[in-house]
Amino acid sequence: MLKGVSDIDQLPDPTGQITYSCKLDEGLELYRVTCPVGVLLVIFEARPEVVVNISSLAIKSGNAVILKGGKESILSLAALSTAIQSALADTVIPPDAIQLVETREEIKALLELDKYIDLVVPRGSNSLVKYIQSNTRIPVLGHADGLCSVYVDKDADIDKAVRVVVDSKINYPAACNAAETLLVNRSVLSTHLIPITTALQKANVKLHLDSESLSHLPSIDSSLIKECVAEDFDTEFLDLEIAVKVVGDVEEAIQHINSHGSKHTDAIVTENEQVAKRFMQGVDAAGVYWNASTRFADGFRYGFGAEVGVSTNKTHARGPVGLEGLVIYKYKLYGNGHIVEEFGEGSGKKKYLHEKIDVTEKIV
Repeated sequence: MLKGVSDIDQLPDPTGQITYSCKLDEGLELYRVTCPVGVLLVIFEARPEVVVNISSLAIKSGNAVILKGGKESILSLAALSTAIQSALADTVIPPDAIQLVETREEIKALLELDKYIDLVVPRGSNSLVKYIQSNTRIPVLGHADGLCSVYVDKDADIDKAVRVVVDSKINYPAACNAAETLLVNRSVLSTHLIPITTALQKANVKLHLDSESLSHLPSIDSSLIKECVAEDFDTEFLDLEIAVKVVGDVEEAIQHINSHGSKHTDAIVTENEQVAKRFMQGVDAAGVYWNASTRFADGFRYGFGAEVGVSTNKTHARGPVGLEGLVIYKYKLYGNGHIVEEFGEGSGKKKYLHEKIDVTEKIV
């Protein structure tokens, strides 16, 4: 936990960064500047270290945060939040900037406070996330499912395919970035399918096979296979199970993923750069990987120090959400008595300059 705090501390301050600057007129300058979101409400699983990670991210990004963790770890959560508040008492940051709530009733009441809470980040089950989304007017940042896929292309290296598929599935099967679907190009069924499924079986992964892939595995251990049903491709197993489907090409793989995936993370294994680029352009997901495990979708692994959660939203933050996802921006206009009436078409009217301003320092 301390390593994560140190990593976050070493990251640049995400606030006060100028992302756009424009000179509208002499003495009239416009800047778009990053700023904190405000008050966060984060609901998470029974993992005590999350209190430390999220508190660190909130403090670093200038936000206040209300935390609700799983009841199984409430004593540890309380001890850690108290320690953080005690440390803040010796700083300019109010200790109440980090608060812990313990009951579902409190969460229900907080979800109605859209005037005071700026963003809700639910981490946990599909039912939790959907409940939050359906019971608040506060913007919700998160994802309800982690339906990740790996596509093995006709130009895939066998060894890479085995490594990527197995790691994506078994490294931590209950994670939202674990693979739930394996798509295999029809051209390599006779060469790639058996090595991949054999490796998965050695890890005790149950295979939900479509009829075509099943027909290519005559000697497979029947205790770890079953013929798939349509619902399998919309199922987040969160266990040592994976659905397997044969596709004709990368376009069919893209279509399947965009129809059945959850816009989280999807990977392609191929040695063909053009096919990889087409996959990464065509798949609508927060993360698209080439020859790499879907399990890399994580704020710490991305170098964010930690993450507050993973977002499949198409808003200001997508994928693992670190410091940059906890800031938004405001426009700051510096003038000297300027008025709009002076600008326009016709005699005596001023024209906007719209000149880029070179900026090397932050604006507060």
